[in-house]
Amino acid sequence: MPQIIPIKDLKNTSEVSILCHEMEEPVFVTKNGYGDLVIMSMETYEKTIYIQDIYAKLEQAEREIAEGRTSSAVQSLQALRLKYGI
Repeated sequence: MPQIIPIKDLKNTSEVSILCHEMEEPVFVTKNGYGDLVIMSMETYEKTIYIQDIYAKLEQAEREIAEGRTSSAVQSLQALRLKYGI
């Protein structure tokens, strides 16, 4: 469940930092009852970016498959053997 805190709680930086590390997910900050900011730990941010990168690469691979830009394993190995003289 997402954690939501009011913007005035940002004054307690140590507590907010601990909360972000404990939650391991973004913490939403509200201002006057409306969403204003999202904060998270560096670990959570890096994990999120890593997962987004994987999804982007999978999407690209699926596009290449749909466009028919693939080759069989045998063809790929033959090309590598020719390239490296194996």
